[in-house]
Amino acid sequence: MTETSEKRVRPPASGSVVDVRYDTLQVRLAESEAEIDAAQALRYRVFYEEMGAQPSPEAARTRRDVDPLDSVCDHLLVLDHARGEGPENVVGTYRLIRREAAARQGGFYSAAEYDLGQLPSHPGEILELGRSCTDTTMRAGPAAKLLWRGISAYVFHHKIAVMFGCASLPGTDPDALALPLSYLCHFHRAPSELTVRALPDRYVSMDRMPKEAIDQVQAQNLLPPLIKGYLRLGGFVGDGAVIDRQFNTTDVAIVVKTDLVADKYYRHYERRAREDAAAE
Repeated sequence: MTETSEKRVRPPASGSVVDVRYDTLQVRLAESEAEIDAAQALRYRVFYEEMGAQPSPEAARTRRDVDPLDSVCDHLLVLDHARGEGPENVVGTYRLIRREAAARQGGFYSAAEYDLGQLPSHPGEILELGRSCTDTTMRAGPAAKLLWRGISAYVFHHKIAVMFGCASLPGTDPDALALPLSYLCHFHRAPSELTVRALPDRYVSMDRMPKEAIDQVQAQNLLPPLIKGYLRLGGFVGDGAVIDRQFNTTDVAIVVKTDLVADKYYRHYERRAREDAAAE
């Protein structure tokens, strides 16, 4: 966002975990089954119709992207009130799963692809992020950045120490992705205490080019915006990629210590509070 638009972002209402607004857009947690259903419909449109994921017969019938973790997670939504006040105004979503919620469903989603190592027992609260998407009409505007503001508010409220999840590069040919995978491997590898490793039967080496042969600028330009966002927050990648043929992607594990996220959020709204007080 520009500096001008930043001043128009309003902080969460008193008592709200997440409630960030900008013009007609609002970011908050889903409050009804209908809103969750709308988020699942949006995920289907983006992942299956747009990106070419292969739906199960049930997903194709219902035109919804659903799995068991949806019943225990928090669904972060971007709502566009210009589209009305019903489920049709859901234009962005992110799935947020904390430790206790994952335990109720037998573990985190990422555990199907990665050995999470010491992460599940890491001191403090941990948060798995996933199923991020926005409507095609919203990607050139502030919706994605508002989702990040919502995540920051959530991290701050729940005192999240570490957040993690799988992020995807398009396609299932790791050789075609040699440059971005090698760049992530050589320049953003997680420290030992935060390392997660692809499961042995799914492990694909990310070290596909020597470090000295990597054009860092070109590699960064090839990274999807979501992965760039994690790296800007000081994120790390795990050991090994995973091919997800159902979703037509190559996945990498991302781990972010949230000190920087919460600090940025705190400083932003502390400054806003001072400005509002001075204006009164």
